Amino acid sequence: MVKKSKKGVDSINSRLALVMKSGKYTLGYKTVLKSLRGGKSKLVLICNNCPPLRKSEVEYYAMLSKTGVHHYSGTNIDLGTACGKYFRVSCISITDPGDSDIVKQMQGE
Repeated sequence: MVKKSKKGVDSINSRLALVMKSGKYTLGYKTVLKSLRGGKSKLVLICNNCPPLRKSEVEYYAMLSKTGVHHYSGTNIDLGTACGKYFRVSCISITDPGDSDIVKQMQGE
């Protein structure tokens, strides 16, 4: 059981790395809300230690804009590392997945 969840995290991380290379995205709470309000967002990832009020606000905006939300199983440090950044990332909005199939894979779950 533990092996499966580990593999799932690895596949998300590899797809996220591909988005970072070939796609368009915004990092951070403020810019995620802007992209959701503008209707540009295709998928939103939220880390597991994001404050509950902030998490519910992002989920609410995503529901209004009919955008998928994925709760990333790692902390904000892990999400930042998965994005290839040296800082913490609480939310990420994918506006153009590029070569990655991350949006289709998340909707399949």
